[in-house]
Amino acid sequence: MLASTGRFYVVGMEMEASRSRQAGGPVGTAVLCLIFTASAATNSIGGFTGLDSMFRMTSGGIAVACLLILIVRFVARRKD
Repeated sequence: MLASTGRFYVVGMEMEASRSRQAGGPVGTAVLCLIFTASAATNSIGGFTGLDSMFRMTSGGIAVACLLILIVRFVARRKD
């Protein structure tokens, strides 16, 4: 009985670990990188082209959020 319980526990842990590694996957990472690049470029170029500061602040916030999500995903993958 203990061996089967331990076995199910190990299987459950393996399934959970593989889910955290695959959450979003490479497609999610690529999309986050593209959004980060586009919003950072908009924020940077906006000063030269005369974009409204609210629009630039929004794109900068999106860039920071994407960067934080990418960092969290990287750290989570390194832990597994």
